[in-house]
Amino acid sequence: MGAAEEGVEPGAQDDVEHGVEADRGDIGQEARDAQEAQGADREFLSLERELSLLMRRARASSGEMARQVHPDLEPAAYGLLVCLDDSGPQRATDLAAFIGVGKATMSRQLRALEELGLVAREPDPADGRAWLIRLTPDGRTRFRTVRAARRAQYVRRLASWERTEVSELARLLGRLNASADT
Repeated sequence: MGAAEEGVEPGAQDDVEHGVEADRGDIGQEARDAQEAQGADREFLSLERELSLLMRRARASSGEMARQVHPDLEPAAYGLLVCLDDSGPQRATDLAAFIGVGKATMSRQLRALEELGLVAREPDPADGRAWLIRLTPDGRTRFRTVRAARRAQYVRRLASWERTEVSELARLLGRLNASADT
């Protein structure tokens, strides 16, 4: 009788015949066992799982918000709009450092934002050789409309939370973000 006829997964028969355990059923448990063997405790495993889920959802949300600002806006560029709206005109090098990308990537993203009419360059009054990037009036209006809708969504999702819990979440996320910068 062949492997398929005995109910053995195709390819696993060779493993059985060569004395290799062919239990491929619970890879998740094997990964958990390996993590625990490496000293990872439940709190950090839970943190990793929740942050992974949050990041997946944030990426999807960022893409949706970017499209709401402009159908051709790249999701990665949404963060630039956040920075410019919060801090005002910035040099490209400062934006690159804030976002954590290189000069070439920043240059490409800024060029795309300029072509969409969302940002403009202006001479830096402190250094005539440098340029500042600022939101255009249209860019600011589009961005703030989307940001207000997102904030309203947070208010709806967290309506059952106490304000102190929301504040604590923001504080802890701020602390986590700050630790990533060091």
